[in-house]
Amino acid sequence: MLVARSIALFVVAALFEIGGAWLVWQGIREHRGWAWIGAGVIALGLYGVVATFQTDDNFGRILAAYGGIFVAGSIAWGMVMDGYRPDRFDVIGALVCLAGMAVIMYAPRGH
Repeated sequence: MLVARSIALFVVAALFEIGGAWLVWQGIREHRGWAWIGAGVIALGLYGVVATFQTDDNFGRILAAYGGIFVAGSIAWGMVMDGYRPDRFDVIGALVCLAGMAVIMYAPRGH
C-alpha cells in the first residue's frame, strides 16, 4: 500500500511540475500571456508541496527517484498535449529511467 501511495504522489507531482512548466512554455513561447505563466508558477509550487508527502525522509532520494517519473511523464505529456511521437529510443530511455526510479525508491534497504 505504501508503494501505491508513493507512486500516486509521484504522478500527482508530475502533473503539477510538467503541467506547470508547459503552462509557462505556452505563456512565453506561444505568447499566451501572463495568466498562463502565473498558473504555471502556481502549479510548479504545488509540485514542491506534493513531494513533501512522500514517506521517505531523504529529499535527495525522493527528487532523484522523481526524475524517472518526470522523464516518462514528460514524454507522455508531449504525446497528449502536443502530438509528440516518441521513437523507440525515447521509449527505451523512459523505461530505463523508470527502472532506475524503482531501484532508488523501493529497493529493500534493511533498516
